[in-house]
Amino acid sequence: MIKKSQQETPSEVDTIRQLLRESGVRATPARIKVMQELRAATSPLTHADLTEKLVPLGFDKATVFRNLNDLADADLISRTELGDHVWRFEALDPDRPAGEKHPHFVCVECGGVTCLGDMDFTSKSKKRATTIGRITEILIKGHCTECEVIE
Repeated sequence: MIKKSQQETPSEVDTIRQLLRESGVRATPARIKVMQELRAATSPLTHADLTEKLVPLGFDKATVFRNLNDLADADLISRTELGDHVWRFEALDPDRPAGEKHPHFVCVECGGVTCLGDMDFTSKSKKRATTIGRITEILIKGHCTECEVIE
């Protein structure tokens, strides 16, 4: 589900330019627009989601794809595959430690993706996780409230 919640403001563009500059990435109009869309989204977006919005503005699909990969390589956005072989992208919070990700919920009926944000795990589950290895991503699947069938 895509939600456009922010108006284009000079302060948002200035913030994005600063983030790009700090990451050593040129602040091109396409990169700024991709970052604006990702920062305004409430859940991860696919390349198709972004091209649907940006192609009518004059950006071609290849440019959007290249910029998504450049921004991911610069650690400004995350690139995640949630079990359906589709890359999804979302802006990283500059105030969080590098590489720190949050869990996602994927509806097995409609394919909707919801960011779960901060989740606390028990000390027992954290200890168990460290014996397995370093967890880089958590994906929870189920039926969203809109698709859940009451029997």
